[in-house]
Amino acid sequence: MSWLLASGHIFDIVIAVLVIEGIALAIFHKRTGRGVAPADLAGTLIAGLGLVLAARLAITGWSYEWVGAALLLGFAGHLGDVARRWRR
Repeated sequence: MSWLLASGHIFDIVIAVLVIEGIALAIFHKRTGRGVAPADLAGTLIAGLGLVLAARLAITGWSYEWVGAALLLGFAGHLGDVARRWRR
């Protein structure tokens, strides 16, 4: 199990689950009109993806610039999510 973490593949699995979750929730909302609208979910998913990607890059030895870029992506997603919620 430790090879999953050391190789970064555990983060690949988490990223795949996040992408599948986003797609599934968007399809569910489109078909039923229920659930969270994709636009309301996007910021949260982007923030999560940015953090998971940053962890993957850090664990697998990428440079700090790439880790920082992934963290900025997560922060941008978080700010977008907060701004969207604030307007309600």
